[in-house]
Amino acid sequence: MFSAKFLLAALSLAAVPSSLTLGGELASPSITACTGTINPPDGCATISVVSASCINLTGTLSSLNKAVSWAQVPDGLVCTFFQDRDCSNGGVNAHDVAVLEGGTWDMSDVEGIGGPQNFSDQTSSISCSPL
Repeated sequence: MFSAKFLLAALSLAAVPSSLTLGGELASPSITACTGTINPPDGCATISVVSASCINLTGTLSSLNKAVSWAQVPDGLVCTFFQDRDCSNGGVNAHDVAVLEGGTWDMSDVEGIGGPQNFSDQTSSISCSPL
């Protein structure tokens, strides 16, 4: 039979949010972007995101610039994929952004500001925020 101390310890561990690391610091959420397929993974990279920060696909992420064909966004996040660097877009009806909520996305058929669009091989920067 389990002791009360053991059960309390088990329950307290179960109550810790999965976004915490063992050190108690919040872990950054991450998205996956692929230049090939997402399943099986081909040309995929995991990108840590910080709320409302712009991520340019440069440096170690330069292989993804204008090459993202699949993306996976965790539940609870909304990410905007921009055609231009520095997370800039052309305005209200522009076709240079794709807005993705939690799920796995084929970038050839995603939701943009002006409606459904093909955004494959268009992304140069990304910004994510919690829903």
